[in-house]
Order: sequence, then C-alpha cells, then structure tokens
Amino acid sequence: MQTVTRLDMLRNAVEALRTDGSTLALVPTMGALHEGHLTLVREAKQRTDHVAVSIFVNPTQFGPNEDLAAYPRQLAEDSALLEAEGVALLWAPTVEAMYPAGFASSISVAGVSEGFCGASRPGHFDGVATVVCKLFNQVRPDIACFGEKDWQQLAVIRRMARDLDLVAPAAGAIVGVPTVREADGLAMSSRNRYLSPTQRRQATVLPSAMRKAVAELEAGEDAADATEALEAALLAGGFDSVDYAALADAASLASLDRLGDSPARLLVAARIGGTRLIDNMAVG
Repeated sequence: MQTVTRLDMLRNAVEALRTDGSTLALVPTMGALHEGHLTLVREAKQRTDHVAVSIFVNPTQFGPNEDLAAYPRQLAEDSALLEAEGVALLWAPTVEAMYPAGFASSISVAGVSEGFCGASRPGHFDGVATVVCKLFNQVRPDIACFGEKDWQQLAVIRRMARDLDLVAPAAGAIVGVPTVREADGLAMSSRNRYLSPTQRRQATVLPSAMRKAVAELEAGEDAADATEALEAALLAGGFDSVDYAALADAASLASLDRLGDSPARLLVAARIGGTRLIDNMAVG
C-alpha cells in the first residue's frame, strides 16, 4: 500500500494505478477505523480493481463546541488495517494540503441538508459537501463507498453529485453500504469509544427502541406517536437528550406523518453523556 500526503504525490499514484485501464474506488473516512469502515473497503474491492482510502479529520464539518480536538487520530493503526485489507492507496493529507492559505470556497446543498443533523449542527453539511467534492476531484474514482449509518450525509453527497454533474464518480456510482452493527445492535461508530462502560450498556436501548418504533410504524401507527414513545424509551434508558426522532422519506428526507407507499427511514440522534449518537433504519 502506498501512502501519500501531498496532492502531486496523489495524482502520480492514481495515474500509476490506472495505466492499464484499471478501475478505482474511493472510501472517504476520518480514520479511527472499525469494522464498519473495513466493510466499505471490502465492498469497494468487490466492485473495482483498486481501492483508495482517504483519512482526513475535516475541521470544516465540526462546530465550535464539537469534538474536533478530541476526535481519535491513529494513522499508524489505521494504515496497518488498510494494508491487511489489500488497499492500494492511502491518501492522508494535512489540513494545510486540503485547505491551503487563501482557501475561500464552500459548497452548500439545500433541502436534504437542512433538517435533522443539519439543524442540530449548523454548517456541518457545508463542510461535508466541500471536502467530499474536493476528494472526488483529487482522486477521480469510478465509484465511492459510504456507510448508510449517516443516511442524511449520503443523501447530501448524492444530491451534490447530481446538481454539480459530477462524473468521477457520478451520483449513480455513489454506493451506500448497509450499517454494520455490534452484536448487541449498536451501530458501529468511531465515537462509541467515548462511552464509559455504563453508557455503552445503556446505549443499546437506541437500536432496540428503534426496532420497536419501526414495527409500530409498519403496523400503521402515526409517526408522532411512535417517535414520542421512542424518545421516552431513550430518556428512560439513560440517554440525556434526544436531538430528533423522525420518520422521513428515504430520498428527499421530507418528514412524514405516517408510512406511505414510498421507502422511508426512521432517523434518530441522541446524546448520552458527552457523546452524540446517530442511527437510522429502513421502514416499510
């Protein structure tokens, strides 16, 4: 596996991988890799000849009171995991390489970015859209793989690719990979390591309460009643607050009063201690 930290090195490495017409996938990450990330790598390997992974803790998607400084950074450990998976290229730019002096551009995606995490974390999805667009332009992959755990992020990236007529990858080549869960149902996340042992046990109420709400919604219950019961279960189970719990159209993320004929997702964000956990599940 080749590791590069400068844009000129990246472009040379990508060109070398493509000399024989080989296809290339990109898996963008912020590091602190776990089985969920490695599942994305394996999916990418099945679809293309070579896989590139980026590791970059993107400062523009963190708010002033969020966990940028504390976000886990473990490049050596992550690199070993990726090499064991047969990744061809690791792109690990510095902040200065990604945002050189004088950088003044930003991408804002209206609509799908505005509710849920977009409302709770102002500016977050502008940072996500901007850095992902830069990564796409830097690597120019045939496909890119993202986890479905952050369903809103996936919707924002696909909308951006459609609206800007991106071709490397095109919107249809942005692959959503199902959420990977721990044995007890909790969605894998780099932020799970913030949880104390007690909080980690309490956190399992999130997927269990969500599964119950999904069953209620699929049985015809109003979204308001099902999500109110979900929020109550989270607070009773040890969560300190619930940012949102909502039923939304899977594509547009428009809020729904009840399940209809179109695919829907149950979206939740809740805080336990100092940790904010997100999750979503298909409904219908």
